[in-house]
Amino acid sequence: MRHPSFSPKDLPACLLLLATALFASGCSTFNHDWKQAAEQSQPPGMLGRWQGVWISDVTHHTDELRCVVTQKDDGTYRARFHAKYHKVMTFGYTVPLKIEPATNGFQFSGEANLGWLAGGMYHYDGHADATNFFSNYSCKYDHGTFRMNRP
Repeated sequence: MRHPSFSPKDLPACLLLLATALFASGCSTFNHDWKQAAEQSQPPGMLGRWQGVWISDVTHHTDELRCVVTQKDDGTYRARFHAKYHKVMTFGYTVPLKIEPATNGFQFSGEANLGWLAGGMYHYDGHADATNFFSNYSCKYDHGTFRMNRP
């Protein structure tokens, strides 16, 4: 029996397949959390569901973005983002957030390492009120904004 051979030219396709499998595995848990959050009454402050767009100031690319903000038992917050890229590829990641009350809502900041393939360490800062969520993001290769509202 002959075994298939692997050549260096196959590496990009293998990496793409691996990245797609890793990103896709997080989609089902995000969708579950998204649906579960919809069944709850409107949570206070920034908690709950958000949807809108992300916009790159570098490439001028824009696409869909959804987020579920939750508070953990220890009082910390996390934002689970689920974004589309070129209307086809989806990816998700979680950012721990520091949230503080502000005059017209809340201010927040956070950072997360999304890995070298996605641009490394991302930094976030923004503000939200009962209906609007705005954040700047930046990393080594990109920067832009998130603009979301309550669904």
